[in-house]
Amino acid sequence: MSEPRRDLRYRGPGLLVLADGRVFRGQSFGAQGTAVGELVFNTSLYGYQEIVSDPSYAGQIVCLTAPEIGNVGTNPEDDESDKPAACGLVIRSLSPVVSNYRSTASLHDWLVGRGVVGIAELDTRALTRHLREHGSVMAAVSNELLDVDALRQLAIDAPPMEGRNLVDQVTTAAPYTWDHPSWGARDTPPVSLRVVAYDFGIKRNILCKLRDQGIETTVVPASTPVSEVLARRPHGVFLSNGPGDPAAVAPVIEELRALVREPGDLPIFGICLGHQLLCLALGGTTYKLKFGHHGGNHPVRDELDRSIAITAQNHGFAVDIESLGDDATLTHVNLFDGTVAGFELVDRPVFGVQYHPEASPGPQDSNRLFERFAAQLREYAQAAA
Repeated sequence: MSEPRRDLRYRGPGLLVLADGRVFRGQSFGAQGTAVGELVFNTSLYGYQEIVSDPSYAGQIVCLTAPEIGNVGTNPEDDESDKPAACGLVIRSLSPVVSNYRSTASLHDWLVGRGVVGIAELDTRALTRHLREHGSVMAAVSNELLDVDALRQLAIDAPPMEGRNLVDQVTTAAPYTWDHPSWGARDTPPVSLRVVAYDFGIKRNILCKLRDQGIETTVVPASTPVSEVLARRPHGVFLSNGPGDPAAVAPVIEELRALVREPGDLPIFGICLGHQLLCLALGGTTYKLKFGHHGGNHPVRDELDRSIAITAQNHGFAVDIESLGDDATLTHVNLFDGTVAGFELVDRPVFGVQYHPEASPGPQDSNRLFERFAAQLREYAQAAA
């Protein structure tokens, strides 16, 4: 009797083992090896390349809830970063067909190049329900070590996300300047504004969105002293997204405290981890969410005009707005669970949001936040002229 034909999409058997003992068996693809990290699920229907290459996922294994992944392949222009990002990918099925005019490599080959372990042909619906019920959990995925007990011990021994400073793993080693607009963008204005962006794990599409507004961005390492940032005489400061526990990034919080104490009306805009770090610098507190917010379908209400935007989100911690005091105003609320989605200071052009207005992947409903930031920069530049 002949052996059953091997599915050429996959390397062979793979294992996903959670620290709480749940085991999922599947077929492996992507890089050869073993990955250990916090297991989270993402409900986006598209954008797998941007998700896996987002540095905010450093130290995490991502389960995508969409049933088939990989049909449009990958291309270098859609990478959000070359830095470490998701260490593992869990999907229901890997598409047997790659069909897109921009594609230059299959998802499998792209994951091999990034060193990301993938596993497919398992019940991602059951896995997602498990994470919703029990919360995000440490896990191990492997296509080389197929020992359940050994993989579970790796997951148990792995440090939890609470208390982990992962910013140092993903930040840039040296400053650089970004001057490229979004892919396909037309009629972008000439550069007239300058921003310094702290890199806590910044996505390239954020930099593109800033350039679309006529902003040239200088990206600096997370450890850059405020004095060096201000010496560049920017029209504003941007605080990027990033991975890990915001409360663990103590040196950055101290620098941001100095930044917000600076006299004047220098605009400051924070996204996701940048938003959380800004709140901590202002004396606020953060806390761990049960399974986080990861996806492109989160409704957010603007408390100023009561409008609703569908947003892309990716974070495992949230801000306690009550801890910020009277100087801060709640501006945006996540309608899924009522958590803080945005705030601003009452007397200065300083604001932050707990979601991704640049999307990639996700809806473009919140692009106006970049327009708002650009308007604040122009006002500051005119006053300083």
